[in-house]
Amino acid sequence: MSAEIKAGPTEASDPGGVPQKRKAALRRFFDAATISVMPIYAFTLLFVVGPLVYMFILSFLKRAETWGVLREFTWSNYTNILKPVYLKTFYESLKLAFFTTFFVALVGYPFGYFMARLSATWKRRMMLLLMIPFWTSSLIRLYGWIIIFRANGTLDKILMGLGITQAPLKLLYTYSAVVVGMIYALVPFMIFAVYSSAEKLDWQLVEAARDLGATPWQAFITVSFRLTLPGLLSGVVLTFIPSMGLFFIADILGGNKVILVGNLIQEQLMKARNWPFAAALSVVLMILTSIMIALYRKVSGVKDLEGLV
Repeated sequence: MSAEIKAGPTEASDPGGVPQKRKAALRRFFDAATISVMPIYAFTLLFVVGPLVYMFILSFLKRAETWGVLREFTWSNYTNILKPVYLKTFYESLKLAFFTTFFVALVGYPFGYFMARLSATWKRRMMLLLMIPFWTSSLIRLYGWIIIFRANGTLDKILMGLGITQAPLKLLYTYSAVVVGMIYALVPFMIFAVYSSAEKLDWQLVEAARDLGATPWQAFITVSFRLTLPGLLSGVVLTFIPSMGLFFIADILGGNKVILVGNLIQEQLMKARNWPFAAALSVVLMILTSIMIALYRKVSGVKDLEGLV
């Protein structure tokens, strides 16, 4: 009798027969907060995790002779990447990414740093000027560079009018044109990243360094640059990673003379119909991206990308 009295409260049930603990767990699961985030989880699983898992599995399958894939496991898609022609493509993509990132940092860091020191009114104006180009399609803006770079184009007429050149230059469909297009497309991301970091800088620390005898350059290196380094590294990540895959810039301004990893993936998907090999290339590119983000977190000591979060 005593055992039944002792066990009675723990097994108490509602009239429907559901134990109280289970009922409380169901209430916690279906509370308003949980329901509100369920669409986010569903979207992430369906449109982010799902495609990544599918791409990873596809990279280990065989290509069918005519169309589609065969459900046969193989490592050949990854071993083919080690061929010289594909390794050269990765090398050219990395080289272009380094050049692009260097020049973007050279332009974007001072711009974002000094923009953070402007008055509130001018900050809004500069932010608006940086955002206006994004209201237009990037393809249309890149075609504008064709008008500038083409023979007897805008740039040629200016240079010949100033007497700097005597004949039209061959600027379009060159490596330099692709680099300029990359810089133009990616420099806003560097500016926003550096600006986000510099805006949070305590300028009194710089004044304190000057009061202690530091020169303007010493104060910048020891205080300003170190405190804005996360923004610079974030801009490097936001510039380096996309510059390896922006194949449409290389197509439009390079005229198929500059082949990037993105161009290679597009050709394997649309022309060669080799989906497993394209998936393997994408997996390798994703691994390189993850390494860049891991290095960013290691060097900067922060987990979020300045300028985006």
